[in-house]
Amino acid sequence: MEMMGKYVDSYVLPVPKAKLDAYRALATKAGAIWREHGALAYVECIAEDVKPGSHTSFPQAVKLEPDEIVVFAWIVYASRAERDRINAAVMSDPRLFDMPKESVPFDGKRMFWGGFDVLVEA
Repeated sequence: MEMMGKYVDSYVLPVPKAKLDAYRALATKAGAIWREHGALAYVECIAEDVKPGSHTSFPQAVKLEPDEIVVFAWIVYASRAERDRINAAVMSDPRLFDMPKESVPFDGKRMFWGGFDVLVEA
């Protein structure tokens, strides 16, 4: 069933605490680029009350190390079609990729993400 309305991309990743300022700078830059290309909202949050669970949790999902913190983020779009258009534009924007791969302040191998139709918005 296709929902009419907004579409959200969400992702979760571990960030070394020592690189949190560098990650914040990257996220601030990325957010401005996504918004410039048409995203309605761009939000990145750091874990404050997130504990390992019995079966699964944010820390377990990213294989969190003791010196890391979980980041949970989402980007809001007007629709799935807008998300596809905006992401294509962002991924071809050289400003997002102007840092050497070895200086990226997170481990992308432990990042997970997905796209979601909005079910309820209150």
